[in-house]
Amino acid sequence: MLKHLMIGAATGALMVSGAMAQTPSAPSGSSSTPPAASSTPSSGQAQFISSQKPDQLMASKFKGTDVLGADNQKIGDVSDILFSKDGKIEAYVVAVGGFLGMGAKEVAMAPTSFDTVPGENGGAPKLKTTMTKDQLTNAQNFARYEPPRPAATTGTGAGGAGGTRPSSNTGPGTR
Repeated sequence: MLKHLMIGAATGALMVSGAMAQTPSAPSGSSSTPPAASSTPSSGQAQFISSQKPDQLMASKFKGTDVLGADNQKIGDVSDILFSKDGKIEAYVVAVGGFLGMGAKEVAMAPTSFDTVPGENGGAPKLKTTMTKDQLTNAQNFARYEPPRPAATTGTGAGGAGGTRPSSNTGPGTR
């Protein structure tokens, strides 16, 4: 009986201490200050953005954006955007040449290589560079990352993938 009482008391104490450790957020206008740990979100906490600002562009709308050369003529379009692990844009991948998406060459250029210019008649913004179509065509191709493939295992028998599989004409009782 005493053992059950002690376990019940210990469990109750743990529940109460856990509940007391949680501090409710203060309503707006309250004079209490939040703990220092909650003033900066940890990397695991979600941060929400409520709306797009006029100076922000969506990647879904940015893909396909015309790229203009120094002479204001279209020399390519954005085929992809390269991001770093921390979410910063490293490069715009520009498709140059080709016809109807076939045979186009991709080059990656840093965002600082471009100026954003308004589209015609209030249309979608465009990217302008000082490069010419010939310069982009002669630039180094952009190589997309290809993860290494697992090495093939050899010498593992007839199964080929780590185990051996007896062939149909071997085993006990066969000649």
